[in-house]
Amino acid sequence: MAALPRRIIKETQRLMVEPVPGIVACADEANARHFHVTVKGPKESPYENGVFNLELFLPEEYPMSAPKVRFVTKIYHPNIDKLGRICLDILKDKWSPALQIRTVLLSIQALLSAPNPDDPLENDVAEAWKTDEASAIETAKSWTCKYATGKNIKN
Repeated sequence: MAALPRRIIKETQRLMVEPVPGIVACADEANARHFHVTVKGPKESPYENGVFNLELFLPEEYPMSAPKVRFVTKIYHPNIDKLGRICLDILKDKWSPALQIRTVLLSIQALLSAPNPDDPLENDVAEAWKTDEASAIETAKSWTCKYATGKNIKN
């Protein structure tokens, strides 16, 4: 494997020395472009008390192209589909080389605090969020408990 660009080394070191509160990102031992990420569900969100596993991969073109990120843990969210793909502007058309891994992780954490059903990736979840937000939030809490806490509950 080619030597890692200095920028990736510096960003990885910064994540270790100055971790983002509620987020742990560790580079894979076999591939330093692949990160194992855990994100704690933000307080006062339907995802509170959940711990979500994500994968983050830096393509060869990074930082000229956005990292590839997906949820490994199942989540009920209008902007995250069943495969864990994330609908987030900075991962697509709003990416800028000025952004960093930590910016992406903070944006994902913010997306958990403020789901956006008007820009959905999962249309049925977005529709539920728009028509009966209280019920959608209960479903999100249930899924968080079932898939992201290790506690299995009955609906």
